[in-house]
Formats: sequence, structure tokens, C-alpha cells
Amino acid sequence: MKEVITVPEFDELINKQLPQSLEAEQAVLGSVLIDSRCVGDVVGILKPEDFYLRQNQEIYETVYRMFSYSQPIDVVTVLGKLKENGYYDESSTPAYMRQLMEITPTAANVKYYANIVRDKALLRSLCKTAEDIHEMAVKEEGSASSILDNAERKVFSLRRGNADDELERIGTIMVKLFGHLNELSQSDSEIPGYPTGLVDLDKKINGLNKSDLIILAARPGMGKTTLALNITANVAKATRKTVAFFSLEMSREQLASRMLSCEGAIDNYKLSTGRLNEEDWEHIGIASSALAQTDIRIADNPTISVTEMNALCRRLDNLGLVVVDYLQLMTKADKDSRGAENRVNVVAEISRALKIMAKDLNVPVICLSQLSRATEGRNPPRPLLSDLRESGAIEQDADQVIMLYRDDYYNPNTPEKNVCECIVAKNRRGEPGTVKVQWKPQNFSFKDLDVIHSE
Repeated sequence: MKEVITVPEFDELINKQLPQSLEAEQAVLGSVLIDSRCVGDVVGILKPEDFYLRQNQEIYETVYRMFSYSQPIDVVTVLGKLKENGYYDESSTPAYMRQLMEITPTAANVKYYANIVRDKALLRSLCKTAEDIHEMAVKEEGSASSILDNAERKVFSLRRGNADDELERIGTIMVKLFGHLNELSQSDSEIPGYPTGLVDLDKKINGLNKSDLIILAARPGMGKTTLALNITANVAKATRKTVAFFSLEMSREQLASRMLSCEGAIDNYKLSTGRLNEEDWEHIGIASSALAQTDIRIADNPTISVTEMNALCRRLDNLGLVVVDYLQLMTKADKDSRGAENRVNVVAEISRALKIMAKDLNVPVICLSQLSRATEGRNPPRPLLSDLRESGAIEQDADQVIMLYRDDYYNPNTPEKNVCECIVAKNRRGEPGTVKVQWKPQNFSFKDLDVIHSE
């Protein structure tokens, strides 16, 4: 006889509640009504939708808005705003507000209460996300790879405390913006973003800013990879954050050799041939020690896709920058098995995916790109935005486009020997323009012109 599998009682399923803590919600609201000075601590932890009980959510939303407009917060003013917003019930609201203050012993533990509320909200969001992922998989909405990518993105958004599919109130955005502006005003740095190591370039683009896609484009031999490696090392040292470098062209060892040459000011020919003297070995030791103290991660898989990059980067806890070398070598995660695809459309999809990755990870993404041969027909062959190879979508998706040009590459008699023009052709954070820097081919490095002159 087969074993009978029992199903849980219907009433048990009905009464099963989502994760919540009404006591903690009431303690948070009681705390802000008792002492308005703790509101600033709470708004950095909780959003109105984190409250489970509708009435608690309405009260906190009112306090949240009042705080964003720097209005005084106490039981009287909050009751007045609740009336204005249509959240007031004469028979219950005043009594409930008094109850909130009576059951809260002290406002000193408000952060503890707020974290409980936030944890319960996160668990509820996780339940909803799990339901969405299950529905996507059952309905087979897209390929397995795209479903997995969407699932990872949803879970990653929860980890960052950001629901990408929600409409956010302008008041909530303003609170975040005020916090960001306050952080900038207290910073000693002259630029809001991460430093590239080139002062004039930083001033032009305001550094490398979170969620920006920066395209670094040039013809072969101009120094794209070298500049990208210089920026990688500088960001890793200056911020102490993790930098992920994806190379589809060069091996890890080649990249490490170039970084060592730059960091230790060691002639690359000596590194390539092994003809090193005692002083060179001393410089190598110091440079390798400095680089080893950074958290630079290098991958050299030539067939990696943006989806796979995104998945790897989500597992890094302290990510600060992503560098990809280079765009035209990349492939789509889900290749069309019906035949060769239009390369322009493929590059457009990859470009868009890179911008989405920058936004998802909330870090700057630098992607290197080749320029078309159209530059060679000009005199001088200085690049233009229209030279971006294979797709105008690259220009559209990028927040900054920086193109490199060295006149001595084409004209050996130029007076500007070893000078590289960083042409900022598109700049969403400032004006376009050109910045000149010094190119040092012997040790794969770029320096500010005034630094070289002072040396």
C-alpha cells in the first residue's frame, strides 16, 4: 500500500504571515516622535515601504517627507501633516500616536529597532523575488542563460537594497541626494569620482563616477591598454577598493609585466629579455610589493560575455571599478544558432549591456574600443566620434568617450614628441575638450605634462 502524502491544512496556509515585526515598527515611530534628533539616523536605514503595517507606513512616509524639507517633527506637526495627506482618522489616529510614544521606553535604541524592521522588509522582498524567479523559470521566459542572469540581477538588487523595478518618490530621491551632496562637501578631494592619476583629465571628466560607462577608444598602438592599466593601479591604490580587469586580448602575465614596468619605472625591454641589474631587481621588489597590497583581479578569458562578467563582479564585496579590454572582441552570452549575426547589432547589444552592468554594480566601467580606419584618411588623422567602430550605439550608451591620439606615431618630425592627446569627445559631466599628457613608452606609463617638466 502506497504511503499517503498529507497536505498542510488550508487554515494554516491562510494564516501564514510574511516576515514582520510590528513591535519594532512601533518602536521606531515612537522614537522619532519622542526625539526628532534620531530621524536622521533612521532615514539612512529605512524607506516607507519597509514598514509592513499600512498605518505605520503612512506615518513614517509623512515623517520622511517632513525631514526632507527640514520641517520640525513632533506629535503635533506630524498629526497636522497626516491630515493634509489624507492619512488621518479622528477616531483612531491621535490615540494610536499617543500609544506609540507610551510603549517606547527610550529613543536611544532606535537604530536597533530600525535594523529589525529593515531585516524583515528584506526577507519579505526575498520571498517576492523567489516567487518572481520561480514564475520566470516555469513559464520559460527566454533562454536559461537570460533567466539565470535576471535571477542574479534581482537577488543582487536586494543585496544592494535597491529594487530596480520600483517607481521611487522624488522625496526619497532628494534625501539620498542631500546625503550625497553632504558627503561631497566634507570630502578633501577636488573631484567627486575616483582619480585616474592624471590631474588634468580628472578635472575635465570629474574623475570616474559610479554607474558611468567610459569608452576609451583609439587606433592600435596609441596606448589604450597602457592607460587603462595605469588607471587600474591608481584607483586600486587611491581607494583601497577592488578593481576587476577583463582582458580578451592579452594574458595575465603580459598585463602584470606592464603594470610592474609602470609601477617601478623599469625599462620594458629589460623585463622582456631578463637583462636586469641589481638596481632593477631592487625596483622590481618595491614595485611588486606595492602592487601586491592592492586588490586588482585579472581575468584573461577571450570568450567571456558581459553576463559572465556581471556575475563575477557581483561576488566581489568591495568593487570600485571594472575595466574591459576590449569591446570589439566580446561576444553575446546567447549566440544565435541560426547563423552569422549582424555585427553592428551585436556590438550595440554589448554596449547596452555594459551600461546596464555599470548601473547594476553602481561602479564606473571603462571599456576599451577600436576606432575605424577612417581616421587614416585625414590629415592629421585625429579621431572623431563618428570613428567608433561598428556601432553608433557605443556613443549613445557612453557617459564619456575619451579618444587617444599621438601625432608622433604618424609624424616622426612633430615637435610634440611622446605627447598624447586625450580627446574627451563626449562628456555628460562637463564640457568636451582635449587634455595633453606625457607618454613614456619605455615603461608603459602616462604622466601629467607638468609633472614631467618638473622632473
